[in-house]
Amino acid sequence: MAKPWREGVRALVLDSSDRVLLVHFSFPPYPWATPGGGIEDGESDEHALRRELAEEIGLDDFGLGPLLWTREHEFDLGGNFRGQRERCYLVRVEPFEPAPRLDLTVEGVDDTRWWTRDEILNSTEVFAPRRLSGVLAEILAHGPPAQPLVLGK
Repeated sequence: MAKPWREGVRALVLDSSDRVLLVHFSFPPYPWATPGGGIEDGESDEHALRRELAEEIGLDDFGLGPLLWTREHEFDLGGNFRGQRERCYLVRVEPFEPAPRLDLTVEGVDDTRWWTRDEILNSTEVFAPRRLSGVLAEILAHGPPAQPLVLGK
């Protein structure tokens, strides 16, 4: 019998200079990804995202923007889930210094930093989703998509 999916929520956190805040995971394939995490029983997407952003990057005060994309990806970390089904929302903020409130190494996160679109485009790092550079360019040029995108890995 297949393991169940974990439901998750993430945020494309963009500052007023159009930099995106990403977290780096310390397990293969070692991607830089948008902050967020699992949805606990009874939580709405917004409640879970507010909890996750407060814990991971110290962000409390923000307006929740539109749903940008959905993504389903399988991974095996030896847990109870086969992977994660996640929804990613736009969060616009003024620049701030990330201040995690948890030991992120327990979450498998070993770094957090702001990236420009060009830095992502010209980097040899792995990003999740893999199409992050192109999706980010579209959002910056044309705004959020009319309908959420469906992205893979």
